[in-house]
Amino acid sequence: MSSNKFDLKKGLTAQEVESRKQQGLQNDYEENVAKSTKDIIYDNVMTLFNFLNFAIAVFLFAVGAYSNLAFLAIILINMGMGIYQEIHARNLVQKLSIVAKEDVIVIRDGQEQSIGTDELVMDDIVLISAGEQVPSDMKVVDGKAEANEALLTGESDLIEKTEGDVLLSGSFLSSGQVYAQVIHVGADNYAVKITSEAKVHKPIRSELIRSIRKVSKFTSYVIIPLGVILFIEGYFIRDSGMKGSVVASAAALLGMLPKGLVLLISIALTTGVIKLAKKRILVQDMYAMETLAHVDTLCLDKTGTITEGKMKVQHVHELNPKFNESLPLIIGSYMAESTDNNITMQAIREHFEISNRYGAVKTVPFSSEKKWGAIQFNEIGTVVLGAPEKLFSEDRLPKEVFSAQEEGYRVLMMGIAEQGILDDEDTLPYLEPLVLLEIDDPIRQNANETLAYLREEGIDIKVISGDNPVTVSNIARRAGLFGYESYVDLSTKETEEEVRQAVHEYTVFGRVSPQQKRTLVRELKDNKRVVAMTGDGVNDVLALREADCSIAMAEGDGATRQISNLVLLDSDFTTLPDVLFEGRRVVNNVTRVASVFFIKTIYSLILSVICGLTAIAFPFIPIQITLIDLAIEGYPAFFLSFESDKRKVRGKFLPTALRNASVNAVLVVINIVTVYLIGESQGFSHLDTTTLMYYLLIGISCMAVVRACLPLNPLRIFLIVTTIGGIYVAAMLFHHILEVGFLTSTTLPIFAVMMAINIVVRVLIGMYKMKKANVTVNEL
Repeated sequence: MSSNKFDLKKGLTAQEVESRKQQGLQNDYEENVAKSTKDIIYDNVMTLFNFLNFAIAVFLFAVGAYSNLAFLAIILINMGMGIYQEIHARNLVQKLSIVAKEDVIVIRDGQEQSIGTDELVMDDIVLISAGEQVPSDMKVVDGKAEANEALLTGESDLIEKTEGDVLLSGSFLSSGQVYAQVIHVGADNYAVKITSEAKVHKPIRSELIRSIRKVSKFTSYVIIPLGVILFIEGYFIRDSGMKGSVVASAAALLGMLPKGLVLLISIALTTGVIKLAKKRILVQDMYAMETLAHVDTLCLDKTGTITEGKMKVQHVHELNPKFNESLPLIIGSYMAESTDNNITMQAIREHFEISNRYGAVKTVPFSSEKKWGAIQFNEIGTVVLGAPEKLFSEDRLPKEVFSAQEEGYRVLMMGIAEQGILDDEDTLPYLEPLVLLEIDDPIRQNANETLAYLREEGIDIKVISGDNPVTVSNIARRAGLFGYESYVDLSTKETEEEVRQAVHEYTVFGRVSPQQKRTLVRELKDNKRVVAMTGDGVNDVLALREADCSIAMAEGDGATRQISNLVLLDSDFTTLPDVLFEGRRVVNNVTRVASVFFIKTIYSLILSVICGLTAIAFPFIPIQITLIDLAIEGYPAFFLSFESDKRKVRGKFLPTALRNASVNAVLVVINIVTVYLIGESQGFSHLDTTTLMYYLLIGISCMAVVRACLPLNPLRIFLIVTTIGGIYVAAMLFHHILEVGFLTSTTLPIFAVMMAINIVVRVLIGMYKMKKANVTVNEL
């Protein structure tokens, strides 16, 4: 050992450690770019949508219209869900950590000490052994080991580390032991640089919520001027008094804001979260289910996703009859004496029983460079385990080696030299073949069926891995992936433009860096693709954060679990169709019932404009609108949202919902205007006119419920009957609170005739739309 090494192994003095801490050279860096709880509450409360609703509530409260404040419950629940969801997501991001919070052995003042990783300082000398994680970027100053950097780079091959080599934070030692000097701390560490880019709050990506916000934003522009106009007309022109003017104006404005639909979406998604939890799928962002329903491109990692992420010995070929009986003892003794602890050796140890039958004289650890390890035993000679081509000449290799390699298996052979000795660590004695081991990371059960199903559903699949592209392609082939033969080594692509172009030309990508993974996802998104990404390692973190929907395996790295939208608790990507079905159920069901909610938004806007132009009072009051919210919009929609619907999501939510709602909304406006004119000409009392208008509004709204329930089944028939019967009974029972009366001998016939006309018109329009849709489909 050189004197330089000797000095280094004495480590830092206490004074040097304290000096570095004062200089900020300590490994205790923590970055918090997330919003504070106060900011989250502020952002969710102080919105234009909430401001308008609360402003209306303040005016209603000020004039004593307490019974009309029931709508506030919906607003408060919506706010509470928004705040909870954002705080939950923020907390998950704050927990993001790559390097485990474990103690390490450090050399200080010539003595070994055990300290926390956050106590490390620049230039500390750390002792790291096989199986331990590297807590900070370091340079090896003494010893030799092999590092597993798969979580960082995706490359499964072990990398030999000797004096002068760099150990990256977040990697593990698979064999050997080294003294290493800390060269980076805190934010300068490789793992922190990667994860710092991911520690950015990811906004909610939801077409449903985005559509609701568009409607709210549009109506917000007209609510204030319309509200002022309606109040002035009521107070100064119609002389309705302060309370009457405020109540009439509030009803017109509240009807334009789609409060109940936001709550329904949250409830529908929450039920999906509960359903998936029973299937061992943890949903950390409930809107991710909706996103996955729209996904058209799925990026899969190889290890731990398509494969189980656990190497297993698949086949054992005994090659030397002389040793058949003693073979288990030979292999067991080799495993007992070997210090190697990589995933391949772990697989062999799981397959064979450990034995101490033969004592070791000399051990040479497995080396990725030599691709073999060896142990000299007292009784039987030297046993070597390694790559076949490194142990034997090509003409001595059994045919099973080549067939196994073609299938994508990892192949190892064990040879024995009964009289051979290990003179040095680089030269092997002449070996006799002993056994051939076929080792593989098994394809997940049902992976073939899952990939085939996803392709049938129109989802384009890309396999992105840090491993050898040929190996990845072979695994993709065995998993039945369409296009497995189209692969590329991205380490050969030097520019970002080349990487972006490759995503359109290939299906399988190997030797992909973390930054390149993110670039591939960005390119797909830039081409209007909705991208889901699965992963289990640090090398996947950047791409997971970039993807529209991120899915982590529970057996993977903690960082990927903490930042992902979904976590597959059984680490089984074949459960993805379950998530897909739940997302489709939510989107399809909400789209179907949304037309019932948007009827009120459309007719409230049109009637408000008409009232503003004619100085006529808005025909309804807030409590009447609230009853319709609960009985017609909330009740049937709540139960319909639970129904199964696996159909592929087609079309955009907002245009579809508004188009379906427009017919009924226009019918409401025509009916209200007609009743007003009839009442004026026939001298109806205000109560009779209002009652007839309200009963017709209920009837037309119920028609929308009937349409949303098609095709009929027992549950939907029950919902139709109870909705129609229930709201009319409620309107009669609570007529004093609702400020309506009963249909009279004069108004009842008018109601019956107008409803009959409404039904006929709605059926004819529906038949025309169906015929037009069929013609379009046939033309396509």
